[in-house]
Amino acid sequence: MKLVRVGVAGREIPCIVDAKGVARDASSVVADFGPDTIEALPSLLAGLDQSALPAVETNGARIGTPMTQPRNIYCIGLNYSDHAAEAGLPIPSEPILFNKASGTFCAPNDPILYSPKMTKLDWEVELGIVIGKPALNISKDDALDHILGYTLVNDVSERAWQMEREGQWAKGKGFPNFCPTGPMIVSGDELDDAKALGMWLDVNGQRMQTGNTDTMIFDPATIVSYLSEFMRLEPGDLICTGTPPGVGAGMSPQTWLQIGDKVTLGIDGLGEQAQTVTAL
Repeated sequence: MKLVRVGVAGREIPCIVDAKGVARDASSVVADFGPDTIEALPSLLAGLDQSALPAVETNGARIGTPMTQPRNIYCIGLNYSDHAAEAGLPIPSEPILFNKASGTFCAPNDPILYSPKMTKLDWEVELGIVIGKPALNISKDDALDHILGYTLVNDVSERAWQMEREGQWAKGKGFPNFCPTGPMIVSGDELDDAKALGMWLDVNGQRMQTGNTDTMIFDPATIVSYLSEFMRLEPGDLICTGTPPGVGAGMSPQTWLQIGDKVTLGIDGLGEQAQTVTAL
């Protein structure tokens, strides 16, 4: 199952991408992909003749977020051992949890907004988990059953706000458009539950990050089970699972995004994103 939403903001068409890569209009089956419909999606789409659905042209079309606004966006920090090393921080013994504000959620190719008060704007290619059904106190063995699928995320960060302004990391993670998501959600059966997926990120055509999900400290099942100990995960909740090395904060000298910079990123099987840093 591959889910994508196509069209102008606020009027996107929910589509299923078929085996030939053609987006098919699924609005006759489900009104949209979002927290109120996601739990029912597997049964709604099971056995569906996708070829009978109208094709939707995607060339040149705007690709929206792959689902409507999630209720919650959770993030796991320092989840790649080599990224922890570049940050000069110990490998965590438990997942480090923080939140991104709901307003960070945006389409994969929407601009990264640059505030005049920013000084250390950074990038992070990440695997996103989309929760498919409620999860509370579930075991690791059961966790994959609660995942609808996976998506590509750029966990944009303002490092001065995150590390130098006191308090929680959320301060540097919550600005509008700091969570470009998509272009699609792909079910775990098509990705071997996100094992060994290559991931990359370029800034202005220069490769900055190269990684692989098989070097995650805590895998998706562990993360979902762990979070469910402390909170009820809801359908459509997005979990950003950490980034490999190569962020601007880890370079010598440190490198930060500026107005006009172009960021492109991708994960095997999950597509690509492209954003331009734009003055607010």
